[in-house]
Amino acid sequence: MSTPERAPNRKPPWLKVQMPGAPRYHDIKTKARSLRLSTVCEEARCPNIGECWGGGTATFMVMGHVCTRGCRFCAVTTRRRGVDLDPEEPANVAAAIQEMGLDYVVITSVDRDDLADGGAAHFAACIRATRAASPRTMVEVLIPDFQGNVSHVLAVVEAEPEVIAHNIEVPERLTPRIRDPRATYRQSLDVLAAIKRIDPERFTKSSIMVGLGESEDEVVATMEDLRRVDVDFLTVGQYLQPTDKHARLVEYVHPDVFERYRELGEAMGFSYVASGPLVRSSYKAGEFFIRDYIQRRRPARVPERYTGAAATP
Repeated sequence: MSTPERAPNRKPPWLKVQMPGAPRYHDIKTKARSLRLSTVCEEARCPNIGECWGGGTATFMVMGHVCTRGCRFCAVTTRRRGVDLDPEEPANVAAAIQEMGLDYVVITSVDRDDLADGGAAHFAACIRATRAASPRTMVEVLIPDFQGNVSHVLAVVEAEPEVIAHNIEVPERLTPRIRDPRATYRQSLDVLAAIKRIDPERFTKSSIMVGLGESEDEVVATMEDLRRVDVDFLTVGQYLQPTDKHARLVEYVHPDVFERYRELGEAMGFSYVASGPLVRSSYKAGEFFIRDYIQRRRPARVPERYTGAAATP
């Protein structure tokens, strides 16, 4: 009888990070508190919070800090019903972004299956408020799957964020064990495909976690699936187990493997691949490369209204 695999008990040196302490880190934290804003940086216990906030990059999490799904990798609080939406939140998010003078921001959310539209209209309101307050700020949104409802995806696309991200999270084999049963692998691909059908010029992005027992071939197959639905930007990062109750960490993936994923992703045709142990879906969202790439590739435009049905990629 084989011995069960044990999770690593020591972080390797490439996962060491500095404690937060830069002045701008404290400024962003204070501003978020004063406007009653949640950040995924805190809620998801991101290891890069000190570096990103110290450099003036933050990811705002709207619609509260309670998620209606129970994915086994995530540290966010889970209940059947989320908190009441704050009608002032879009204006507060926009005010914070304006005061911080950010030129690239990420707005994400918890899953809100308890809302009729999954929170799509609230997302759109946050995008439009940010655009009105800071016209030069580029907006990336990291959206849930809206249970595969294309009309809800449409509401977000029509608000015209520069980048729409939705995370595939893990290879297909691991999805039933790691993600909430309502979050299927194929549904996530459908959402990403729908964005491109609605507006082929809208940039899309997705993210894969590794270290959960996947094979390298499975990661590569997932990358290929994402390219088949024309995803533009990809991030690949190390899973870090939040508590003993969450999905078990199987291994710390070596930086050389992350580098192989980056090279393979670029060869597949992704416009940008960030792959490394500390990379997260929103990590260094305002990198010059993405900003410059978007500025070079297309001007702002209003997409034509989409009326077609969802199709399987």
